[in-house]
Order: sequence, then structure tokens, then C-alpha cells
Amino acid sequence: MYSLVFKLFLFLSLLQISVSARNLASQEPNQFQLLKYHKGALLSGKISVNLIWYGKFKPSQRAIISDFITSLTHTSPTSKTLHQPSVATWWKTTEKYYKLATPSKNSSPLSLTLGKQIIDESCSLGKSLTDKKIQTLASKGDQRNAINVVLTSADVTVTGFGMSRCGTHGHARGLGKRGSKFAYIWVGNSETQCPGQCAWPFHAPVYGPQSPPLVAPNNDVGLDGMVINLASLLAGTATNPFGNGYYQGPQNAPLEAASACPGVYGKGAYPGYAGDLLVDTTTGGSFNAYGANGRKFLLPALYDPTTSACSTMV
Repeated sequence: MYSLVFKLFLFLSLLQISVSARNLASQEPNQFQLLKYHKGALLSGKISVNLIWYGKFKPSQRAIISDFITSLTHTSPTSKTLHQPSVATWWKTTEKYYKLATPSKNSSPLSLTLGKQIIDESCSLGKSLTDKKIQTLASKGDQRNAINVVLTSADVTVTGFGMSRCGTHGHARGLGKRGSKFAYIWVGNSETQCPGQCAWPFHAPVYGPQSPPLVAPNNDVGLDGMVINLASLLAGTATNPFGNGYYQGPQNAPLEAASACPGVYGKGAYPGYAGDLLVDTTTGGSFNAYGANGRKFLLPALYDPTTSACSTMV
């Protein structure tokens, strides 16, 4: 019975960071192995994260995502105002992958900065998107030293959204005969379409153990769910940007830095329970990391390649 419940929860959790549909029937619990490095290039140096807003988002919603991106490398001017655990500390786990891959090199670690923001409220490609259209939208951002993130609003449907995935990351060839490869991410707002699949633990799950939903730290179930999925996909993009970096399993449906730790957000996590989290005494929101501009976020555990274990912030 426990095995069945675990597999149901594993299926639900992997939807949050799945890059494509996967058959989970063969997944066995607690099979955490060191993610294999497949000798491909990893992202390093200064990379701009460009946000492509597709559909209608309130300014307050856009601020949640932009503050999260800023938080990845945010440092406070004084130690007295630097709250821990921080988003920047969470992100540093990805640096361990790079150091293991290139132990003899002194190249600069990956540093993400908030880049351009492109707004397409009129939905120029329609409100039903395929992977090809997602890639077309992603190409609107810079194609060198960049990660282009397509964010779709709650009324935009995307192939497989909520059924096999809540977002995806990939790469494409830039314009021109010698266009270089660039990385991109898509994440959808699941607030009305599939919150049980893509916004857990801020919404009751469709399958598996049922427990009361947590209060979203930014008071927006859809956007706080997007942060979780975006965080997972950013970690996957940094450590497996072109499909030949760190991953386990099949190349078209890999376990990556975050998807190797499904449903884990704090210590003591188990199927249906996100773990022991921090709680905002004013709003009741659950979180595990402090960010820029007074933000609080809930971020997924990352697989630590140096300990072969899932690393949680709290």
C-alpha cells in the first residue's frame, strides 16, 4: 500500500518539473543515485534571464517573478539585513555541478541577472500554443549569454500543460547560418487550468495523500506555483542546458537537479507533506527562502552531487 501511495505522489510531484511525459511505473522509491555527467557544456559566466510575458499579467504578478530572478544572486549590503536561508544560498548548490565537471578550470561560476522583459498581452500567436510556438516566442529574447523564459497566463493553453508537465526547458539554434544555441524555459500559470497538478502544495493535489493546502507566500497560488516550477527548470537549465549535461535516465525525459527530489521542500518531507517550513506570522504563508525586496519564496530541494542527497533549505 505504501509503495502505491508513494508512486501516486511521485507522479504528481514530477508533473511540476517534467520536461516531457514519462512513464513512472518503473520508478522505485528512494533510488537516488549520483546524476551522471554526460560531458556536455554547462552554463557559466554572466547570463541574462529574459522574461517573455504571454497573455495578461498584473504588474504585481510580474514583480513576483522578477524579484525571484533578482534574488538568485542578491546580496545584501550588510549582514544585519541579510536574511537566511536565502534564494541565493539555494542557487549556490548548482555551482557544485560545475566544479565537479571542470575541477581544473578557474572559470567564473554561473551568475544570473534579470534581463529584458517582453510583454505580449494580445497573444500574437493565439491562446493555444504548441512546442514550436513556445520556441518561436523564446527566440524573441537575446540569443547569446541568455536564458529566455516564456511565461503564459492562466487563460493560455499549452500542449501537455497539466497532463504531463507544468513547464519545460530546452534549447534552440539562434538566427543566422552560424547562430549559437540558446537555452529557454516555458512555465504556465496553472491557477485555473490545473492547480492540483502544478501548484501543489498551495492547492489540494488531484491524486495521492490529501492534506490542507499551504498558504502561498505571495498570496497568489498561480504565481507562487510558477516560482516553484521556474526554480526547478532553472536548476535543470544550468546543469543540463543542451541535453548532455547532468541527468539520469532517458535523455528525452531525464531526472535533473530538482526533479530528482520530487515533492521535497523541507526536512521531514514525505508523500503529501512538503516538509517542515517557515511560516510568515503576518500572512500565514509557508516558505523556505528569503528573497530580494522583502519577498519570501517556496523553492524545491536540489540534488547535491557532493553528498548524493536532496538538499533542503530548512
